[in-house]
Amino acid sequence: MNYLLAINWSNIGLQVGQLLLALSILIILHEFGHYITARWFKCRVEKFFLFFDPWFALVKRKVKDTVYGIGWLPLGGYVKIAGMVDESMDTEAMKQPPKEWEFRSKPAWQRLIIMLAGITMNVLTAFVIYAFILMIWGDKKIPANSLKYGVHVVDSTLYKMGIRNGDKIISVDGKPAEDFEKVFRAVILASNITVERNGETVNIKLPVDLLGQLIENRRKDMSLFLEPRIPVMALYVPDTGNAFKAGLRKNDKIVGIDGDTINFYDELKNDLQEHKNQVVNLRVLRNGNEISFKAPVDSEGKLGFIPYGYGNFEQMDSLGWVKLNVKKYGFFEAFPAGIKKTGNELAYYIDQFKKIVNPKTGGYKGVGGFKAIGSIFPKYQWDWEAFWRITAFLSIILAFMNLLPIPALDGGHVLFTLYEIVTGRKPSDKFLEYAQIAGMVILLALMLYANGNDWFGWGK
Repeated sequence: MNYLLAINWSNIGLQVGQLLLALSILIILHEFGHYITARWFKCRVEKFFLFFDPWFALVKRKVKDTVYGIGWLPLGGYVKIAGMVDESMDTEAMKQPPKEWEFRSKPAWQRLIIMLAGITMNVLTAFVIYAFILMIWGDKKIPANSLKYGVHVVDSTLYKMGIRNGDKIISVDGKPAEDFEKVFRAVILASNITVERNGETVNIKLPVDLLGQLIENRRKDMSLFLEPRIPVMALYVPDTGNAFKAGLRKNDKIVGIDGDTINFYDELKNDLQEHKNQVVNLRVLRNGNEISFKAPVDSEGKLGFIPYGYGNFEQMDSLGWVKLNVKKYGFFEAFPAGIKKTGNELAYYIDQFKKIVNPKTGGYKGVGGFKAIGSIFPKYQWDWEAFWRITAFLSIILAFMNLLPIPALDGGHVLFTLYEIVTGRKPSDKFLEYAQIAGMVILLALMLYANGNDWFGWGK
Protein backbone atom coordinates (compact mmCIF):
# COMPACT_ATOMS: atom_id res chain seq x y z
CA MET A 1 0.00 0.00 0.00
CA ASN A 2 2.81 2.40 0.85
CA TYR A 3 4.50 1.55 -2.47
CA LEU A 4 1.34 2.36 -4.43
CA LEU A 5 0.91 5.58 -2.46
CA ALA A 6 4.47 6.61 -3.34
CA ILE A 7 3.79 5.97 -7.03
CA ASN A 8 0.63 8.09 -6.92
CA TRP A 9 2.42 11.00 -5.27
CA SER A 10 5.30 10.81 -7.74
CA ASN A 11 2.78 10.80 -10.62
CA ILE A 12 1.09 13.89 -9.21
CA GLY A 13 4.45 15.61 -8.76
CA LEU A 14 5.39 14.86 -12.37
CA GLN A 15 2.17 16.40 -13.66
CA VAL A 16 2.49 19.43 -11.38
CA GLY A 17 6.06 19.99 -12.61
CA GLN A 18 4.99 19.87 -16.26
CA LEU A 19 2.04 22.18 -15.59
CA LEU A 20 4.20 24.77 -13.82
CA LEU A 21 6.84 24.69 -16.56
CA ALA A 22 4.25 25.05 -19.34
CA LEU A 23 2.44 27.90 -17.59
CA SER A 24 5.73 29.66 -16.81
CA ILE A 25 6.78 29.55 -20.47
CA LEU A 26 3.40 30.80 -21.70
CA ILE A 27 3.01 33.52 -19.07
CA ILE A 28 6.51 34.91 -19.64
CA LEU A 29 6.05 34.98 -23.42
CA HIS A 30 2.57 36.52 -23.13
CA GLU A 31 3.77 39.27 -20.81
CA PHE A 32 6.90 39.77 -22.90
CA GLY A 33 4.61 40.69 -25.81
CA HIS A 34 3.15 43.53 -23.72
CA TYR A 35 6.59 44.46 -22.39
CA ILE A 36 8.43 44.68 -25.70
CA THR A 37 5.71 46.69 -27.47
CA ALA A 38 5.37 49.03 -24.48
CA ARG A 39 9.14 49.63 -24.65
CA TRP A 40 8.90 50.03 -28.41
CA PHE A 41 6.44 52.90 -27.97
CA LYS A 42 8.58 54.35 -25.14
CA CYS A 43 6.25 53.48 -22.26
CA ARG A 44 7.85 52.98 -18.87
CA VAL A 45 7.39 49.41 -17.58
CA GLU A 46 7.52 49.43 -13.80
CA LYS A 47 7.19 45.67 -13.16
CA PHE A 48 7.56 42.37 -15.04
CA PHE A 49 6.49 39.41 -12.90
CA LEU A 50 6.03 35.70 -13.39
CA PHE A 51 3.18 34.77 -11.00
CA PHE A 52 1.51 37.26 -8.68
CA ASP A 53 3.24 38.78 -5.67
CA PRO A 54 0.67 40.03 -3.11
CA TRP A 55 2.51 41.11 0.06
CA PHE A 56 5.86 39.67 -1.02
CA ALA A 57 7.85 38.19 -3.93
CA LEU A 58 10.05 35.09 -4.00
CA VAL A 59 12.63 36.85 -6.16
CA LYS A 60 12.86 40.42 -7.41
CA ARG A 61 15.52 42.71 -8.84
CA LYS A 62 15.34 46.21 -10.20
CA VAL A 63 17.13 46.94 -13.46
CA LYS A 64 16.91 50.61 -14.50
CA ASP A 65 13.19 51.51 -14.31
CA THR A 66 11.80 47.96 -14.15
CA VAL A 67 11.48 45.50 -11.26
CA TYR A 68 11.73 41.91 -12.52
CA GLY A 69 10.56 39.12 -10.23
CA ILE A 70 8.80 35.86 -9.45
CA GLY A 71 5.72 35.88 -7.24
CA TRP A 72 4.49 33.11 -4.97
CA LEU A 73 0.92 32.85 -6.32
CA PRO A 74 0.97 30.85 -9.60
CA LEU A 75 -2.30 32.18 -11.03
CA GLY A 76 -0.74 34.16 -13.85
CA GLY A 77 1.72 36.99 -14.31
CA TYR A 78 1.77 40.66 -15.24
CA VAL A 79 3.64 43.68 -16.50
CA LYS A 80 2.82 46.98 -14.82
CA ILE A 81 2.94 49.72 -17.44
CA ALA A 82 3.06 53.26 -16.11
CA GLY A 83 -0.20 55.18 -16.58
CA MET A 84 -2.41 52.17 -17.19
CA VAL A 85 -5.43 51.04 -15.17
CA ASP A 86 -4.63 47.39 -14.49
CA GLU A 87 -4.78 44.75 -11.74
CA SER A 88 -2.42 46.81 -9.55
CA MET A 89 -5.25 49.39 -9.13
CA ASP A 90 -2.70 52.17 -8.62
CA THR A 91 -5.34 54.92 -8.52
CA GLU A 92 -3.04 57.49 -6.90
CA ALA A 93 -0.72 57.52 -9.91
CA MET A 94 -3.72 58.02 -12.19
CA LYS A 95 -4.68 61.21 -10.30
CA GLN A 96 -1.41 62.84 -11.38
CA PRO A 97 -1.08 64.72 -14.68
CA PRO A 98 -0.17 62.36 -17.58
CA LYS A 99 3.53 61.95 -18.33
CA GLU A 100 4.92 61.42 -21.81
CA TRP A 101 6.20 57.94 -20.90
CA GLU A 102 2.81 56.75 -19.62
CA PHE A 103 0.46 54.37 -21.40
CA ARG A 104 -2.46 56.82 -21.21
CA SER A 105 -0.44 59.47 -23.07
CA LYS A 106 0.06 57.28 -26.15
CA PRO A 107 -2.20 57.32 -29.24
CA ALA A 108 -5.04 54.80 -29.27
CA TRP A 109 -3.48 52.75 -32.07
CA GLN A 110 -0.29 52.28 -30.05
CA ARG A 111 -2.26 51.26 -26.94
CA LEU A 112 -4.24 48.81 -29.07
CA ILE A 113 -1.02 47.17 -30.33
CA ILE A 114 0.34 46.90 -26.78
CA MET A 115 -2.88 45.22 -25.60
CA LEU A 116 -2.98 42.77 -28.51
CA ALA A 117 0.72 41.90 -28.22
CA GLY A 118 0.28 39.30 -25.47
CA ILE A 119 -2.39 37.44 -27.44
CA THR A 120 -0.26 37.69 -30.58
CA MET A 121 2.72 36.20 -28.73
CA ASN A 122 0.64 33.22 -27.61
CA VAL A 123 -0.52 32.54 -31.17
CA LEU A 124 3.06 32.84 -32.45
CA THR A 125 4.26 30.56 -29.65
CA ALA A 126 1.75 27.87 -30.64
CA PHE A 127 2.71 28.22 -34.29
CA VAL A 128 6.46 27.91 -33.61
CA ILE A 129 5.99 24.94 -31.25
CA TYR A 130 3.81 23.12 -33.77
CA ALA A 131 6.32 23.82 -36.56
CA PHE A 132 9.17 22.26 -34.55
CA ILE A 133 6.97 19.32 -33.49
CA LEU A 134 6.27 18.62 -37.16
CA MET A 135 10.02 18.76 -37.90
CA ILE A 136 11.15 16.63 -34.95
CA TRP A 137 8.34 14.13 -34.34
CA GLY A 138 6.18 14.61 -37.40
CA ASP A 139 2.45 14.72 -38.00
CA LYS A 140 1.00 11.47 -36.69
CA LYS A 141 -2.27 10.01 -37.89
CA ILE A 142 -3.99 6.71 -37.21
CA PRO A 143 -6.75 5.86 -39.69
CA ALA A 144 -9.71 4.80 -37.56
CA ASN A 145 -10.34 1.81 -39.82
CA SER A 146 -6.79 0.58 -39.12
CA LEU A 147 -7.68 -0.36 -35.54
CA LYS A 148 -7.35 -4.13 -35.84
CA TYR A 149 -9.64 -4.86 -32.92
CA GLY A 150 -11.84 -1.77 -33.19
CA VAL A 151 -12.49 0.52 -30.24
CA HIS A 152 -12.87 -0.03 -26.53
CA VAL A 153 -15.85 1.91 -25.17
CA VAL A 154 -14.45 3.10 -21.85
CA ASP A 155 -17.51 5.12 -20.89
CA SER A 156 -20.90 3.55 -20.22
CA THR A 157 -22.60 6.68 -21.62
CA LEU A 158 -21.38 5.88 -25.14
CA TYR A 159 -22.34 2.25 -24.61
CA LYS A 160 -25.90 3.34 -23.82
CA MET A 161 -25.89 5.42 -27.01
CA GLY A 162 -25.21 2.25 -28.98
CA ILE A 163 -21.42 2.11 -29.51
CA ARG A 164 -19.94 -1.32 -28.71
CA ASN A 165 -16.49 -2.75 -28.01
CA GLY A 166 -14.95 -3.88 -31.27
CA ASP A 167 -16.80 -1.32 -33.43
CA LYS A 168 -14.74 0.27 -36.20
CA ILE A 169 -15.59 3.94 -36.71
CA ILE A 170 -16.26 4.81 -40.35
CA SER A 171 -17.43 8.43 -40.15
CA VAL A 172 -18.51 11.18 -37.76
CA ASP A 173 -21.26 13.54 -38.96
CA GLY A 174 -20.71 12.15 -42.45
CA LYS A 175 -16.99 12.95 -42.51
CA PRO A 176 -14.62 9.99 -43.06
CA ALA A 177 -12.71 8.86 -39.96
CA GLU A 178 -9.21 9.47 -41.32
CA ASP A 179 -7.50 10.12 -37.99
CA PHE A 180 -8.48 8.41 -34.74
CA GLU A 181 -7.36 11.33 -32.57
CA LYS A 182 -9.55 13.75 -34.52
CA VAL A 183 -12.40 11.24 -34.45
CA PHE A 184 -12.12 10.98 -30.68
CA ARG A 185 -12.29 14.77 -30.39
CA ALA A 186 -15.07 15.09 -32.99
CA VAL A 187 -17.37 12.65 -31.19
CA ILE A 188 -18.00 15.08 -28.33
CA LEU A 189 -19.15 17.71 -30.85
CA ALA A 190 -21.04 15.38 -33.19
CA SER A 191 -24.71 14.52 -33.73
CA ASN A 192 -24.22 11.08 -35.31
CA ILE A 193 -21.57 8.44 -35.85
CA THR A 194 -21.32 5.53 -38.30
CA VAL A 195 -19.54 2.30 -37.33
CA GLU A 196 -18.81 -1.09 -38.82
CA ARG A 197 -19.93 -3.97 -36.59
CA ASN A 198 -19.53 -7.61 -37.61
CA GLY A 199 -19.39 -6.62 -41.28
CA GLU A 200 -22.49 -4.42 -41.10
CA THR A 201 -22.85 -0.63 -41.11
CA VAL A 202 -24.61 0.88 -38.09
CA ASN A 203 -25.66 4.55 -37.76
CA ILE A 204 -25.85 5.89 -34.22
CA LYS A 205 -27.55 9.18 -33.27
CA LEU A 206 -25.88 11.11 -30.46
CA PRO A 207 -27.81 13.43 -28.09
CA VAL A 208 -27.14 17.17 -27.92
CA ASP A 209 -26.07 16.84 -24.27
CA LEU A 210 -23.59 14.03 -24.91
CA LEU A 211 -20.69 16.18 -23.68
CA GLY A 212 -22.50 16.89 -20.40
CA GLN A 213 -23.34 13.22 -19.91
CA LEU A 214 -19.77 12.16 -20.55
CA ILE A 215 -18.46 14.74 -18.09
CA GLU A 216 -21.00 13.71 -15.47
CA ASN A 217 -20.23 10.03 -15.82
CA ARG A 218 -16.45 10.46 -15.95
CA ARG A 219 -16.12 13.12 -13.24
CA LYS A 220 -13.82 11.03 -11.04
CA ASP A 221 -11.87 9.55 -13.94
CA MET A 222 -11.11 12.02 -16.72
CA SER A 223 -9.20 9.51 -18.88
CA LEU A 224 -10.18 8.86 -22.49
CA PHE A 225 -13.74 7.62 -23.01
CA LEU A 226 -12.92 5.90 -26.31
CA GLU A 227 -9.64 4.15 -27.10
CA PRO A 228 -8.19 1.41 -29.34
CA ARG A 229 -9.00 -2.10 -28.19
CA ILE A 230 -5.87 -4.09 -27.36
CA PRO A 231 -4.95 -7.63 -26.24
CA VAL A 232 -3.34 -8.16 -22.82
CA MET A 233 0.43 -8.52 -22.97
CA ALA A 234 2.53 -7.43 -19.99
CA LEU A 235 5.11 -4.73 -20.77
CA TYR A 236 6.21 -3.66 -17.30
CA VAL A 237 5.82 -5.70 -14.12
CA PRO A 238 7.40 -3.96 -11.06
CA ASP A 239 9.54 -6.51 -9.24
CA THR A 240 8.30 -5.14 -5.91
CA GLY A 241 4.62 -5.59 -6.80
CA ASN A 242 2.19 -8.42 -6.10
CA ALA A 243 1.88 -9.40 -9.78
CA PHE A 244 5.62 -10.09 -10.06
CA LYS A 245 5.67 -11.98 -6.76
CA ALA A 246 2.76 -14.09 -7.99
CA GLY A 247 4.67 -15.05 -11.16
CA LEU A 248 3.69 -12.57 -13.91
CA ARG A 249 6.57 -11.61 -16.21
CA LYS A 250 7.20 -9.26 -19.12
CA ASN A 251 5.69 -10.49 -22.44
CA ASP A 252 3.24 -12.78 -20.67
CA LYS A 253 -0.11 -12.75 -22.47
CA ILE A 254 -3.06 -13.09 -20.08
CA VAL A 255 -5.67 -15.43 -21.55
CA GLY A 256 -7.89 -16.27 -18.59
CA ILE A 257 -9.00 -15.60 -15.03
CA ASP A 258 -10.46 -18.57 -13.18
CA GLY A 259 -12.94 -19.99 -15.69
CA ASP A 260 -13.25 -16.86 -17.84
CA THR A 261 -11.41 -16.49 -21.17
CA ILE A 262 -9.65 -13.15 -21.69
CA ASN A 263 -8.97 -11.79 -25.18
CA PHE A 264 -8.70 -8.06 -24.58
CA TYR A 265 -7.49 -5.65 -21.92
CA ASP A 266 -10.99 -4.20 -21.37
CA GLU A 267 -12.28 -7.72 -20.60
CA LEU A 268 -9.48 -8.14 -18.07
CA LYS A 269 -10.33 -4.84 -16.36
CA ASN A 270 -14.02 -5.70 -16.14
CA ASP A 271 -13.26 -9.15 -14.74
CA LEU A 272 -10.84 -7.79 -12.15
CA GLN A 273 -13.45 -5.30 -10.92
CA GLU A 274 -15.52 -8.28 -9.85
CA HIS A 275 -12.59 -9.80 -7.94
CA LYS A 276 -11.40 -6.87 -5.79
CA ASN A 277 -9.41 -7.97 -2.73
CA GLN A 278 -9.53 -11.58 -3.94
CA VAL A 279 -7.00 -14.11 -5.16
CA VAL A 280 -7.63 -15.33 -8.72
CA ASN A 281 -6.24 -18.15 -10.83
CA LEU A 282 -4.40 -16.35 -13.63
CA ARG A 283 -3.75 -18.16 -16.93
CA VAL A 284 -1.04 -16.78 -19.22
CA LEU A 285 0.75 -17.71 -22.44
CA ARG A 286 4.54 -17.68 -22.05
CA ASN A 287 6.76 -18.72 -24.98
CA GLY A 288 3.81 -20.53 -26.53
CA ASN A 289 2.98 -22.52 -23.39
CA GLU A 290 0.00 -21.89 -21.11
CA ILE A 291 0.76 -21.73 -17.41
CA SER A 292 -1.35 -20.73 -14.43
CA PHE A 293 -0.73 -19.36 -10.95
CA LYS A 294 -2.54 -17.58 -8.12
CA ALA A 295 -2.44 -13.76 -8.13
CA PRO A 296 -3.95 -11.22 -5.69
CA VAL A 297 -6.23 -8.43 -6.95
CA ASP A 298 -5.98 -5.16 -5.00
CA SER A 299 -8.81 -2.98 -3.67
CA GLU A 300 -8.92 -0.99 -6.94
CA GLY A 301 -9.34 -4.12 -9.05
CA LYS A 302 -5.77 -4.17 -10.38
CA LEU A 303 -3.04 -6.79 -10.63
CA GLY A 304 -0.18 -4.27 -10.77
CA PHE A 305 1.34 -4.20 -14.29
CA ILE A 306 1.37 -2.02 -17.42
CA PRO A 307 0.32 -3.69 -20.70
CA TYR A 308 1.90 -3.24 -24.12
CA GLY A 309 0.32 -0.47 -26.18
CA TYR A 310 -1.61 1.17 -23.36
CA GLY A 311 -1.72 4.78 -24.55
CA ASN A 312 1.33 4.17 -26.77
CA PHE A 313 0.52 4.19 -30.48
CA GLU A 314 4.11 3.40 -31.51
CA GLN A 315 3.92 0.11 -29.58
CA MET A 316 0.50 -0.67 -31.03
CA ASP A 317 1.84 -0.04 -34.52
CA SER A 318 4.88 -2.28 -33.96
CA LEU A 319 2.57 -5.09 -32.88
CA GLY A 320 0.21 -4.61 -35.84
CA TRP A 321 -2.74 -3.48 -33.71
CA VAL A 322 -3.03 -0.09 -35.47
CA LYS A 323 -1.42 1.66 -38.44
CA LEU A 324 0.52 4.77 -37.42
CA ASN A 325 1.29 7.09 -40.33
CA VAL A 326 4.05 9.63 -39.60
CA LYS A 327 4.88 12.52 -41.92
CA LYS A 328 7.94 14.59 -40.97
CA TYR A 329 8.39 18.05 -42.42
CA GLY A 330 11.52 19.81 -43.56
CA PHE A 331 12.45 23.21 -42.13
CA PHE A 332 10.73 25.28 -44.83
CA GLU A 333 7.70 22.97 -45.04
CA ALA A 334 7.14 22.94 -41.29
CA PHE A 335 6.28 26.62 -40.85
CA PRO A 336 3.29 26.83 -43.23
CA ALA A 337 2.17 23.45 -41.85
CA GLY A 338 2.55 24.88 -38.33
CA ILE A 339 0.32 27.83 -39.26
CA LYS A 340 -2.33 25.45 -40.59
CA LYS A 341 -2.08 23.28 -37.48
CA THR A 342 -2.50 26.33 -35.23
CA GLY A 343 -5.58 27.40 -37.19
CA ASN A 344 -7.12 23.93 -36.98
CA GLU A 345 -6.51 23.69 -33.24
CA LEU A 346 -7.97 27.15 -32.67
CA ALA A 347 -11.07 26.23 -34.70
CA TYR A 348 -11.47 23.04 -32.65
CA TYR A 349 -11.22 24.96 -29.38
CA ILE A 350 -13.78 27.54 -30.54
CA ASP A 351 -16.20 24.71 -31.40
CA GLN A 352 -15.57 23.22 -27.97
CA PHE A 353 -16.08 26.61 -26.31
CA LYS A 354 -19.46 26.98 -28.06
CA LYS A 355 -20.48 23.63 -26.61
CA ILE A 356 -19.42 24.69 -23.14
CA VAL A 357 -21.39 27.98 -23.14
CA ASN A 358 -24.51 26.32 -24.60
CA PRO A 359 -26.60 25.24 -21.56
CA LYS A 360 -28.31 22.49 -23.61
CA THR A 361 -25.06 20.54 -24.00
CA GLY A 362 -24.18 20.41 -20.29
CA GLY A 363 -20.61 21.25 -21.26
CA TYR A 364 -20.34 23.75 -18.40
CA LYS A 365 -20.09 20.75 -16.06
CA GLY A 366 -16.62 20.08 -17.41
CA VAL A 367 -15.15 23.54 -16.85
CA GLY A 368 -12.00 22.82 -14.87
CA GLY A 369 -9.13 24.60 -13.20
CA PHE A 370 -5.53 23.72 -12.51
CA LYS A 371 -6.30 20.13 -11.50
CA ALA A 372 -8.05 19.45 -14.81
CA ILE A 373 -5.27 21.11 -16.81
CA GLY A 374 -2.55 19.23 -14.93
CA SER A 375 -4.31 15.90 -15.47
CA ILE A 376 -3.82 16.06 -19.26
CA PHE A 377 -0.02 15.88 -18.93
CA PRO A 378 1.66 12.41 -18.93
CA LYS A 379 1.82 11.00 -15.40
CA TYR A 380 4.17 8.01 -15.70
CA GLN A 381 7.17 9.59 -17.41
CA TRP A 382 8.33 12.91 -18.86
CA ASP A 383 7.43 12.88 -22.55
CA TRP A 384 8.76 15.94 -24.37
CA GLU A 385 6.58 15.42 -27.44
CA ALA A 386 3.42 15.27 -25.34
CA PHE A 387 4.61 18.20 -23.21
CA TRP A 388 5.12 20.48 -26.20
CA ARG A 389 1.87 19.42 -27.90
CA ILE A 390 -0.08 20.23 -24.73
CA THR A 391 1.84 23.48 -24.19
CA ALA A 392 1.07 24.62 -27.75
CA PHE A 393 -2.64 23.90 -27.28
CA LEU A 394 -2.65 25.71 -23.91
CA SER A 395 -1.06 28.69 -25.66
CA ILE A 396 -3.99 28.75 -28.09
CA ILE A 397 -6.46 28.56 -25.21
CA LEU A 398 -4.67 31.39 -23.40
CA ALA A 399 -4.78 33.56 -26.53
CA PHE A 400 -8.49 32.92 -27.09
CA MET A 401 -9.52 33.42 -23.47
CA ASN A 402 -7.54 36.67 -23.20
CA LEU A 403 -9.34 38.01 -26.26
CA LEU A 404 -12.76 37.66 -24.59
CA PRO A 405 -14.26 41.15 -24.03
CA ILE A 406 -14.11 40.95 -20.24
CA PRO A 407 -12.69 43.94 -18.33
CA ALA A 408 -9.36 43.03 -16.68
CA LEU A 409 -8.52 40.76 -19.63
CA ASP A 410 -6.66 42.01 -22.69
CA GLY A 411 -9.92 41.70 -24.64
CA GLY A 412 -11.63 44.18 -22.32
CA HIS A 413 -8.88 46.76 -22.85
CA VAL A 414 -9.04 46.12 -26.60
CA LEU A 415 -12.82 46.68 -26.58
CA PHE A 416 -12.53 50.03 -24.81
CA THR A 417 -9.69 51.14 -27.10
CA LEU A 418 -11.65 50.20 -30.22
CA TYR A 419 -14.61 52.18 -28.84
CA GLU A 420 -12.30 55.18 -28.49
CA ILE A 421 -10.95 54.79 -32.04
CA VAL A 422 -14.45 54.49 -33.54
CA THR A 423 -16.20 57.22 -31.53
CA GLY A 424 -13.29 59.53 -30.81
CA ARG A 425 -14.26 59.54 -27.12
CA LYS A 426 -11.93 58.05 -24.53
CA PRO A 427 -13.53 56.32 -21.50
CA SER A 428 -12.76 58.17 -18.28
CA ASP A 429 -10.15 56.86 -15.85
CA LYS A 430 -12.91 56.42 -13.25
CA PHE A 431 -14.94 54.27 -15.66
CA LEU A 432 -11.87 52.17 -16.43
CA GLU A 433 -11.22 51.69 -12.69
CA TYR A 434 -14.76 50.45 -12.07
CA ALA A 435 -14.60 48.23 -15.16
CA GLN A 436 -11.29 46.77 -13.95
CA ILE A 437 -12.80 45.96 -10.55
CA ALA A 438 -15.87 44.37 -12.16
CA GLY A 439 -13.65 42.33 -14.47
CA MET A 440 -11.49 41.11 -11.62
CA VAL A 441 -14.59 40.03 -9.67
CA ILE A 442 -15.86 38.12 -12.73
CA LEU A 443 -12.48 36.43 -13.26
CA LEU A 444 -12.15 35.47 -9.60
CA ALA A 445 -15.67 34.01 -9.66
CA LEU A 446 -14.90 32.01 -12.80
CA MET A 447 -11.61 30.79 -11.33
CA LEU A 448 -13.35 29.79 -8.09
CA TYR A 449 -16.05 27.94 -10.04
CA ALA A 450 -13.56 26.16 -12.31
CA ASN A 451 -11.33 24.96 -9.48
CA GLY A 452 -14.31 24.13 -7.27
CA ASN A 453 -15.71 22.10 -10.16
CA ASP A 454 -12.41 20.18 -10.26
CA TRP A 455 -12.62 19.11 -6.65
CA PHE A 456 -16.30 19.21 -5.69
CA GLY A 457 -18.23 18.92 -8.96
CA TRP A 458 -20.06 22.21 -8.55
CA GLY A 459 -21.33 22.01 -12.14
CA LYS A 460 -23.15 18.80 -11.41
